[in-house]
Amino acid sequence: MTAATAGSGTAEGGGPLVGMRVVELGGIGPGPFAAMLLGDLGADVVRVDRPGGAGSGLDAGADIVNRNKRSVLIDLKSPDAAGLVLGLAARADVLIEGFRPGVAERLGVGPEPCLARNPRLVYGRMTGWGQDGPLAPRAGHDIGYLALTGALAMTGPAEGPPVAPANLLGDYAGGSLYLVTGVLAALHAARSTGRGQVVDAAIVDGVAHLSTLIHGLLAAGAWQDRRAANLLDGGCPYYGVYATADGGHMAVGALEPRFYAEFARLLGLDEAERDTADRADPARWPALRARIAARFATRTRAEWAQVFDGSDACVEPVLSLGEAPDHPHLAARGTFTEHGGIRQPAPAPRFSGTPAAIRRGPALPGADAEAVARDWDLPELKTQGGEDR
Repeated sequence: MTAATAGSGTAEGGGPLVGMRVVELGGIGPGPFAAMLLGDLGADVVRVDRPGGAGSGLDAGADIVNRNKRSVLIDLKSPDAAGLVLGLAARADVLIEGFRPGVAERLGVGPEPCLARNPRLVYGRMTGWGQDGPLAPRAGHDIGYLALTGALAMTGPAEGPPVAPANLLGDYAGGSLYLVTGVLAALHAARSTGRGQVVDAAIVDGVAHLSTLIHGLLAAGAWQDRRAANLLDGGCPYYGVYATADGGHMAVGALEPRFYAEFARLLGLDEAERDTADRADPARWPALRARIAARFATRTRAEWAQVFDGSDACVEPVLSLGEAPDHPHLAARGTFTEHGGIRQPAPAPRFSGTPAAIRRGPALPGADAEAVARDWDLPELKTQGGEDR
């Protein structure tokens, strides 16, 4: 990795990736989140913003996916843009881009010229469909990637359409996290071989990979290829969500016999309904589900949360995004934090020797040109606009 320079913004707050330099060609979605994760872990991330913004529609000061980054402003269609980006790539360990296949090449900043300038560079490419295949040149979004991989068909009730799980499963789990995994693996290889490479992170590939267990169950005849008919998709009555008297919900995950026994006891089921042998019979699931639902409907969410508090019944209240940070467990761990007046998830995971931190708020487009020009020894960036913060 490139040695961190004074004033680079990487040493303060530490993190295991201090000293790593990352160039992010600004966009929206999983690419910026992957870059944020690297920044949270200590890397010096320089985001190349375009004039007019990336199109997220958010106020730049509130776009916390751009925390722990610095920004320079470069019009990638301008005559000198490619030279500036190649100058950054020559000084970086990683470059991340999320354009459609072929766009970076047309702009003169594709893998070939970047690796020619810096043979050790890891060039991370983030797309939905991948760099090749019939759909590669087409536009797409999270829900479509989930649809074609079979993941969307697993979500939601048996009757009616599938339910989109926000954009967490596709963009961020199948996309960002696989890109970061690939980048770190490629950096490890570059350390021993001296050669960088291209990482093709496609959301469809990542989501398909996430479903490995389900495909194994399907092959073994232990999974039905339809919604709400299986142990982990809401079909099982002791792994699902139930409404409470006040319109709230409780999440039940009492899979193992000893946890189910505790759950059934605290819920107030009768002896027959507590039978851990009969509960595995899918023919008995509808009646058991109805009985569990009827019991949950007799009390409020807060009352049931108190009943199950401290037990091994594997039952928790379903909290909203606004409620979650105040839960005693998450508050005790500092799972959420506040920075710049914005409550937000803290960096994860945790490290005993090199803890990560939020070192700076969202990067404002072009605001760090002078500092990056100095720290990365690329003086021509000073003329690209913005004020150093």
